[in-house]
Amino acid sequence: MSHGLFRPFAVIAGCAIAVVLAGKPAVAATVSTAVQPAQLARQSSRAQLDDLERRTFDYFWDTTNPHNGLAPDHVPLRGQPFASIAADGFALTAYGIGVERGYITRAQAVRRVLTTLRFFADAPQGASEDDDAGYRGFFYHFLDLKTGRRYGRWVELSTVDTALLLGGVLFVQSYFDRNTPQEHEIRTLADRIYRRVDWTWAQARPPAISMGWTPGGGFIPHDWTGYDEGMIIYILALGSPTHAVQPDAWKAWTSTYARSWGTYQGQTYLAFAPLFGHQYSHAWIDFRGIRDAYMRRRGLDYFENSRRATLAQQAYAIVNPHGYRGYGPDMWGLTACDGPGNFTANLDGRVIRFRGYSARGAGLSGSTFDDGTLAPTAALSSMPFTPHRSQAMLRALLARYGHAIYREYGFVDAFNPSFDAKEGKLRSGTLVPGVGWVDDGYLGIDQGPILLMIENYRSGLIWRVMRRNPYIRRGLLRAGFRGGWLARAPGGSG
Repeated sequence: MSHGLFRPFAVIAGCAIAVVLAGKPAVAATVSTAVQPAQLARQSSRAQLDDLERRTFDYFWDTTNPHNGLAPDHVPLRGQPFASIAADGFALTAYGIGVERGYITRAQAVRRVLTTLRFFADAPQGASEDDDAGYRGFFYHFLDLKTGRRYGRWVELSTVDTALLLGGVLFVQSYFDRNTPQEHEIRTLADRIYRRVDWTWAQARPPAISMGWTPGGGFIPHDWTGYDEGMIIYILALGSPTHAVQPDAWKAWTSTYARSWGTYQGQTYLAFAPLFGHQYSHAWIDFRGIRDAYMRRRGLDYFENSRRATLAQQAYAIVNPHGYRGYGPDMWGLTACDGPGNFTANLDGRVIRFRGYSARGAGLSGSTFDDGTLAPTAALSSMPFTPHRSQAMLRALLARYGHAIYREYGFVDAFNPSFDAKEGKLRSGTLVPGVGWVDDGYLGIDQGPILLMIENYRSGLIWRVMRRNPYIRRGLLRAGFRGGWLARAPGGSG
């Protein structure tokens, strides 16, 4: 899983970032001093979004390996040079945003996209333990940033991370639509990569789709059952022209919703405690006004469901049942992210169990984990759902903590205003006086949703492009979605 347990520790230090490939710094960037966070906090929301989008875009443009297009899982690398295929899906989409925003030229984007797609189209596929990048069209969760092979034997062939990669692949297929040899090649390569994925093979326990596979252990003994970020997997699997699953897969997926539906913090919705589960599929697919059979019975759509989930998280922060510092109406948001470390420590006379990287969240009974660690991506990637609340959070982050957490590539992955313990060995980050624990790095799968969802809020770019993609349309229709933009001809307005 993208936010699962397969994430090793990366030691990160300092404000300067150096991505190291083949032992040599490939990229070096330092904190921008053009606009200080406190100054930016007093500027307009437009100026704040402009600055944040540009910095977050630069994360992907600067740190991706220019020789193969692989995007790092995290930066700085500090001896763990592996790419995240999910981060590559966000990176591919970022390049179109960069063109539209004027950060790069279309020609620059075409070159980077072709480099990336050529790698994934030609990367070795097979059942070896060490010499392949994927199998049956799927790819390993983490690839060596230089060689492009499976990073280690602990790395699984991931169905969800492949799906997130394909979100970017299909975006560039539809975005680069000009009649030039280079853009024609982009469309051809994207088609080849998508058509090759054997979704039916991944149905180890049909009609559900397995979370993953390894050569040595076979299929992971867990399937994608809802509700969470797995929607995009099933929609892509249903849309395939070569290895499509049957519509009963979507029915099996939604049949497990009963355990997720309920009322929390005054909101009634399909619950999933970390907010990333309400954001990932929405980064590429416009769920506004379209409904499957389940949502028709409930009288809402998945976009409204994510809005309610976001409102419930803000309400949780206002209630603040654990009394953590900083929480409130303009400081909220729990999701999978980095954390101080795996140990217990004393906080205001209480013993708190802290975690390193973990899926933090607030939801229905038994699904909440909160150790006071906030991730900017949680609220900022909810911008389309709760624009005023998310922008208030952005302003508060800049004004209150920006001097410590807003850097060259935007916000660091996470921070914990409550943490000031001296006991316990920090997994990453540092203690900053007056702020608490502050991470000192970035994760591609948290940077990506910030960029894509802010752009969707501002211009609808990704949604508008993806509505033209025939595979997305086919997948949604075979899942039983009706209404809204699906009722109009492909490429129509709206």
